[in-house]
Amino acid sequence: MTRLTTIQGCAAPLPIDNLDTDQIMPKQFLRIIDKAGLAAGLLYDLRFNEWGAPRADSVFNQSAYENARILIGGANFGCGSSREHAVWGLQQYGFQAVIAPSFAEIFYSNAMNNRLLLVQLERDAIDALMREVIEMPGASITIDLEQQTVTSASGARHVYPIGARHKRMVMEGMDTIDLTLDSVAAIEAFERLHFARHPWAQVM
Repeated sequence: MTRLTTIQGCAAPLPIDNLDTDQIMPKQFLRIIDKAGLAAGLLYDLRFNEWGAPRADSVFNQSAYENARILIGGANFGCGSSREHAVWGLQQYGFQAVIAPSFAEIFYSNAMNNRLLLVQLERDAIDALMREVIEMPGASITIDLEQQTVTSASGARHVYPIGARHKRMVMEGMDTIDLTLDSVAAIEAFERLHFARHPWAQVM
């Protein structure tokens, strides 16, 4: 898989705190046997009214944001149920990263395991980014995964934290199984040393 070092593109604002996975991917779109077709259900009730007509006030129905690759959200993004479909839907819709003040723990793990980058910044930084992309629809944001920075269209630069394991997973396109397989040699070496020191513990 291609090494991912930079995500750059239009950012869409979604200033909603506690946006849960039931809102991100409503239950009626979970009746599938594979991952296909989830883009249609992403944030459905925010994009369409009760008759299925596009909501004119939805950022997702505005041409300036139609090719957005980055989503700027509110605090506790992805709370609620642990449905992984929420992550798949965001990716199928075209998002490569979500920037927010905080994320629900299970959603965070699901996203990183699927190469959807989650960037956590302080609320002041989020508010500044949110204002900019609202005032300048279509404004581009650049995320440098190696340097762990977010740079706005105006040039404001923010550093974000990320664990070494999750950083590698997103950049290299690895999941937890890949990480385990990558450590097979170290695991086998530990096993040999362990049983050499404790031969009575080895199951024959």
